Amino acid sequence: MIFDIISSSCPLLLSSAAALYTEFAGVMVMFLEGLICFAGFTTYAITYYTGSLFAGIFLSALLSSFLCALFYFIVYKFKAHVFISGIALNLLFGFLTSFLSVKLFGTRGVLFSEAFNESIGNYKSALIIFTLLSLVFCLCGILFLLFSKSGLYIRVSGYNSGVLRAKGENPELYRGLSWLIAGFYAALAGSFLVIKVKSFVPNISSGRGWMALAAVFLGKKKGWKISLAVLIFCAADYFSSHIQNYIPGIPSSVLLALPYFVMLAIILVDR
Repeated sequence: MIFDIISSSCPLLLSSAAALYTEFAGVMVMFLEGLICFAGFTTYAITYYTGSLFAGIFLSALLSSFLCALFYFIVYKFKAHVFISGIALNLLFGFLTSFLSVKLFGTRGVLFSEAFNESIGNYKSALIIFTLLSLVFCLCGILFLLFSKSGLYIRVSGYNSGVLRAKGENPELYRGLSWLIAGFYAALAGSFLVIKVKSFVPNISSGRGWMALAAVFLGKKKGWKISLAVLIFCAADYFSSHIQNYIPGIPSSVLLALPYFVMLAIILVDR
């Protein structure tokens, strides 16, 4: 049970790490939802065509990071509003996922194949390994943000960019770096979800991109508070899925809303 809760929390933790970097840089990404779905699709497609899960994860992360960095350069170059641009990019990633799915697989629906499952290998082992790697990446991301020089510059670029300019540094460079890192973490979240369900499902992110933004604000940009909020939400989600085995007769609408009631209660208590 504990492993199931931790495992289910990893995609949201990775998404929250992506949101945290960009929030510190003052350019919060509003396209995490679409990017997670896009990364999940590219992981599935590349793995399907190459037969290598590692290639699928690596190339998906590389592509997502590159696109995020490229889009930030375009936004900065044309002085577009970063939040409005982020919403537009969310729609763009959704379109790209749908378009490529039709072109490569002839459908916008669920993608499932034995070839992909064979690439995963032992499902339980793959899930354990990716869970551990996700936790390690999240921890390393927090440590990098808090204790490295580049991490410090990312944080400073969000609340006092003049300090960086006085040091001869370009704050836009570090804001762009935050989008690049966000692309990497969002791609890992998408890859994790595809491995977990052993297929690609449209809207596989299931709101995790938006929940990650909420978790960052709920945790007040502190890594341990964000992690705690994510774990509580995922624990509530796990129990809502299994509680009917022990207490039958509970309306399904109540169970679906239970995790969100828990988060609302936490917000009210935290105030």
